[in-house]
Amino acid sequence: MKPLEFAKVIGELMLNKKAYDIKILDLVKLSPIADYFIICSADSDMQVKAIADEIDDKLRDRGIKCYFKEGYDSLNWVILDYFDVVVHIFKRDSRQFYNLEKLWGDAAVIEIIDSQ
Repeated sequence: MKPLEFAKVIGELMLNKKAYDIKILDLVKLSPIADYFIICSADSDMQVKAIADEIDDKLRDRGIKCYFKEGYDSLNWVILDYFDVVVHIFKRDSRQFYNLEKLWGDAAVIEIIDSQ
């Protein structure tokens, strides 16, 4: 699966747990860190954890391993690293504070919208 397709699959998994303001940042020409960041917001610690667990569990069921996880202790900002795609799950206030979209302002943005 190509990295952009993979990021979109992750976006759908985020929607399963009611994540919102989901955006994919295209970093292909901007950074060697990853090809894409996918960012979403949640309203509570429990929702942040539920989103992260949904992504990790469903991808593991498909044989896709997360190489690095960070943030499960505080649940303000959880990162799941799949090398080409890095997942950022924020509580709303933390997302506004760190403002990755501004930091990576040159990146093209793809929004994932719930079609229901």
